[in-house]
Amino acid sequence: MLLCAGTLLLPTSLIAGDLTQYEASYDVLRKGENHGKAIRTLKKLDDDTYEVTYHSDIEWMIFSDSRKETSRFIYGNTKITPLNYTMERKGTGPDKDYAIEFDNEKKIVNSSQSKYPLDCEWTDEFQDSLSYQVQVREELKMGKTSFSYPLIDKKGNRRDYNFEVVGKETISLPIGNIEAIKVKRLYDNDKRQALAWFAPEMDYMLVRMWKGEKGVEQFEVQLKSFTVTSPVALPEEVKAK
Repeated sequence: MLLCAGTLLLPTSLIAGDLTQYEASYDVLRKGENHGKAIRTLKKLDDDTYEVTYHSDIEWMIFSDSRKETSRFIYGNTKITPLNYTMERKGTGPDKDYAIEFDNEKKIVNSSQSKYPLDCEWTDEFQDSLSYQVQVREELKMGKTSFSYPLIDKKGNRRDYNFEVVGKETISLPIGNIEAIKVKRLYDNDKRQALAWFAPEMDYMLVRMWKGEKGVEQFEVQLKSFTVTSPVALPEEVKAK
């Protein structure tokens, strides 16, 4: 178990206007058995630009999947504005990789799969497949209970990701018992289910994910370790001790 001391102080120790920089590791499970691992990192690149990455390696019977996703974005006034997103995947079946770029000045989206800008109507609310997860944390910090984000895939197809807060519960994870906010993704039908848990005491870190189809679990991700990688200022009451 790894939980750095600074973690428990996150709600009061964050530098104003900054996102917490961290490295988190997860176990990837299916029906209670461990089939892989994942690492998520967030780091600051300059004054208002950040990079979040998610790298997973999974093996199940004859199936293997290794992928790395990276998103760079601008953060300001609780708003996540994506700049570019890349995905690389290797394993069973065809390998694939692609990149998406959001040109906020020209208000166009470019893809490595197309010679021309994607045919999609621009909105300042666009998110990519990683950046929306950072934006969810910001919504939860503000006490919101429902939120929606438009995502664009590599071919220019738009998908709206809709979420609602289900409630709070204490969950048992490899890192320990955590009180978390449970968030449900809303689909057009009941065939697919997706749930996520975010821990307020860890600056609303994503600590668990669960996905299923027709009530059958596809996979579960559980937080195993979490380390703050940027300096944080201790509260005055802690300094005095």
